[in-house]
Amino acid sequence: MNSQKILTIILGIVGVISAIFLFMIISTGDEAIEAGEASGAVNTFMFIAYAVLFVTLAVVLLFVLKGLFSGNIKKTLMTVGAFLAIVVISYVMSSGSDLDLKPFNDKGLGITEGISKNVGAGLYAFYILGILAIGSMLYGGAKKIFNK
Repeated sequence: MNSQKILTIILGIVGVISAIFLFMIISTGDEAIEAGEASGAVNTFMFIAYAVLFVTLAVVLLFVLKGLFSGNIKKTLMTVGAFLAIVVISYVMSSGSDLDLKPFNDKGLGITEGISKNVGAGLYAFYILGILAIGSMLYGGAKKIFNK
């Protein structure tokens, strides 16, 4: 059996187990969770979710590193560098002081200018990467149309 079939079977099993856990959490009910009666069950499912998340991240990291060293490392490093450049540009574009933080802090959220700057940088990076993704799809589609 090749690794893709094994991975598909594992993903199917994790999906079924996740659906069962989701049903168990939903069947507990909002009232029981808010009252704290089901905190043990919810905490258990959260720890299981964290474990699955960390296993997934480890597998993804493993395959990324495997692909990195078996492929063209120069091209990969250029792509990572371009991504980091977008993140740096986004951080520089974000000011963090263009929002009145007093209403948020009156509610006890503790939002600072640094947090606001990080959120703004994340939004700018999302917008830039989204525009690049849409542009690359349009470019690829136009290239296919005109090359026929």
